[in-house]
Amino acid sequence: MTFSTGASHKLLYFLRNCATLLSMENEYEKLVIISSPSGGGKGTLIKKLLDDVDGVWLSVSATSRQPREGETNGKSYYFMSRDEFKESIEQNGFLEWAEYSGNLYGTPRKYIHDHLDNGDVVLLEIEVQGASDVMKRCPGCHSVFIMPPSLEILESRLRGRNTDSEESIRKRMQAAEFELECAEQYEKIIVNDDLDVAFKELKEYINRVAD
Repeated sequence: MTFSTGASHKLLYFLRNCATLLSMENEYEKLVIISSPSGGGKGTLIKKLLDDVDGVWLSVSATSRQPREGETNGKSYYFMSRDEFKESIEQNGFLEWAEYSGNLYGTPRKYIHDHLDNGDVVLLEIEVQGASDVMKRCPGCHSVFIMPPSLEILESRLRGRNTDSEESIRKRMQAAEFELECAEQYEKIIVNDDLDVAFKELKEYINRVAD
């Protein structure tokens, strides 16, 4: 079988695109997105995971919101002014970013690639808008949605934290209704009704990704 010059160029272009896509899928095969509504328990589950599983690194997000009591810059979040955050957006410094409950949140790009190159499983603790962007930009990545047993229990958890105003709770509950509708786009859904059961399920999933 012979090909014309035009057909040969098209075939070569197709093969190069396939190779590029395969390379990108391999690049992000140890990137794991973890999302849940605020108060869904993802923070607790991730902390247990980091304490229990070697070779797992949690990406530290940047945010324009003010630090809460006990939070440390560079460990809890990279705290930035709104102007600093927007400047970083313009410089393509984020893998993804989104506005949530009136504040900006984003994932610094450089640290993600450094740890993936090192062979670590990289966790992204991000909300659903940012997660959707990462899924599109990072083919081959994995995703987990931590589901609360019910909206009533979720609201009870938020109130039990004693860190949010009534207006903040109202906004977070409104956001939660939308977030739960997006759960089906995730590769894995874990219902956080019993913490130990949910952690066992998450740990098994992460170990499969690491292998």
